[in-house]
Amino acid sequence: MSYAIIGFGNIGQALAKAFARSGIEVSVATTREPESFASDAAAIGPTIIPKALADAVKADVIFLAVRFEAHPDVAKALPDWHRKTIVDVTNAYGMPPQELGDQPSSKAVAQAFTGARLVKGFNHLGAPVLAKHPAAHGGRRVVFLASDDDGAAEQIGALAEKLGFAPVKLGGLSEGGLLVQARGKSWGQLIFQDLVKFN
Repeated sequence: MSYAIIGFGNIGQALAKAFARSGIEVSVATTREPESFASDAAAIGPTIIPKALADAVKADVIFLAVRFEAHPDVAKALPDWHRKTIVDVTNAYGMPPQELGDQPSSKAVAQAFTGARLVKGFNHLGAPVLAKHPAAHGGRRVVFLASDDDGAAEQIGALAEKLGFAPVKLGGLSEGGLLVQARGKSWGQLIFQDLVKFN
């Protein structure tokens, strides 16, 4: 299984740190040449591999950690996203609901990535919290996952466990998934809630 993070801002780097802590190799890419962020990737760890966007999207699982408005540009990198799982880490705060057809933002992302299995996840924590070690107060930091594809949710849940987090599945994108999505200028009720799960 191969992994990539598209977007290498604060959230992308926080995700990369989680992969580095677990010793899992992950490609990182932006719309810029990989040489321009290679030193930042190297500072995180040797398992963080800078790549061109066209190469990074060859991964099996892709974390979409760009600004919400930029997701259509990433979607153009491949004509067909079948057999890939997209983890939507974007937040569409401030985007008028009518511009999304009054549907959850993750549904709009799913439509852009034709054929992919989509999981909304890892987006409810701010970058400084997401970058911390997920072991906290004797438990593990929670990440919420929502998907209309149960198999994809299981796959990303297992990855979250490997990264040290405690995955909590919320159901479908239009059901529990609404709790971790912005609507207009309102945040979902679970956004920014830093929760810890105890075994």
